[in-house]
Amino acid sequence: MSAVRAITTVSADQLELYRRELVGYCYRMLGSIHEAEDAVQDTMLRAWKALDTFEDRAGLRPWLYRIATNVCLDMLKSRGRRALPMDVAPVGSSQGRLIDRRPEETWIGPAPDSLTLPLDGDPAERAVSRESVRLAFIAALQHLAPRQRAVLILRDVLRWRAAEVAMLLETSSDAVNSALRRARSALEDTDRDTAPNEPSADDRELLAAYIDAFERHDVDALVSLLRDDAIVEMPPFDLWLRGTDDIRTWLIAVEAMADHTLVPVNANGSPAVAVYRPEEPEGEPVAFAIHVLDVIGGRISAIHSFIDSGLFDAFGLPHHPGW
Repeated sequence: MSAVRAITTVSADQLELYRRELVGYCYRMLGSIHEAEDAVQDTMLRAWKALDTFEDRAGLRPWLYRIATNVCLDMLKSRGRRALPMDVAPVGSSQGRLIDRRPEETWIGPAPDSLTLPLDGDPAERAVSRESVRLAFIAALQHLAPRQRAVLILRDVLRWRAAEVAMLLETSSDAVNSALRRARSALEDTDRDTAPNEPSADDRELLAAYIDAFERHDVDALVSLLRDDAIVEMPPFDLWLRGTDDIRTWLIAVEAMADHTLVPVNANGSPAVAVYRPEEPEGEPVAFAIHVLDVIGGRISAIHSFIDSGLFDAFGLPHHPGW
């Protein structure tokens, strides 16, 4: 295919067809929805500028993934891995307070399903996609070297063949298979539970009970929804708690459930809510946090409370409920 022919047969609209899946891929690579969107925007700009060199020998999709992978690898050279509090700090106690704040680039962030998961397709593939954006999996991925991370996502999540990944990374199939083995082994050594967790109607009931408990300021009702070994994490703060006793005592001590308004959202393939609360007594509620819940066996195993009003823009949410 000639360069002129390539320009006339690939349009901006055709590039845009791949934006959603590329955001999902870059989010898995980078652990931040803001960085993922930036990476995909950079990818689209690079692709558009390079269309005169594009030849449809392997297809538009692999070409875009090659560009996106290189963008992500370049971004990962300039910073350390993102994490969640239990990866960087010892477990706290019920006397702990939200004092030690770390910069945004320290933390993995939540991602709206609307930006990362396919709208339709094979149910089995959709299930794999959903599991591969769960926070536990995203946190585990950050322990891998960047190229290993790319190999594992391309092979185990997107189901590319070894030869296709080898072409993308400009290496051999043997090297890809070796990297995949090392990546799988490294994932098994992490402390995160990455086992599949099929969503069910019970999850919706559990989320409704979680919202009800918060809005009634009922600590005991909320704690009854937790597994005995549940954890609570609160980026950007180091503090995290494990176990219902400490969680209950802490919630009461800091009045953590006072005057909240919770709105269900779809995040990381998991039950989630956007939380609004007043900045001062008797004030109007404003954007405060996104809670993403891990659920195992009908009970909440983790509450990831991302205290960052800036996340509401990514979720398409107003900063004041009802606006």
